[in-house]
Amino acid sequence: MDYGALYNGYCSDMTRTVFLGKPDQKLEKVYKIVFDAQITAAAGVKKGLKGKDIDMIARNIIAREGYGENFGHGLGHGVGLEIHEEPRLSMAGVKMMKNGMVVTVEPGIYIDGLGGVRIEDMVVVKDNEPVILTSSTKELIVI
Repeated sequence: MDYGALYNGYCSDMTRTVFLGKPDQKLEKVYKIVFDAQITAAAGVKKGLKGKDIDMIARNIIAREGYGENFGHGLGHGVGLEIHEEPRLSMAGVKMMKNGMVVTVEPGIYIDGLGGVRIEDMVVVKDNEPVILTSSTKELIVI
């Protein structure tokens, strides 16, 4: 479920994965990996790092668990007057993080024939203490 809103000309962006019925054990494991990658990368959003440095935090966790090939997009993007803008959190992201920038952190794993998981929050760069703007739970939800 991907949500967004527009307030006074500024955009927002948030994604949560929910399951209709109990998910397959493999998909539960994938959820945990994405969850770990997401909270670790969000905590790593710091002034002075390049977008690619933050992308690698999540990418390394996912690759270490054997799903590197299944994370086929960048970790995130800037959000402001446009829903997708600089800086990019991707393997090509070369802009340095500066205080006040707002970025998304949204790792995902997608497996053909099984399903996918993405968890996305908006994060404000604030020195070495990133501020998470999204407050919805990231725990696994089964409906």
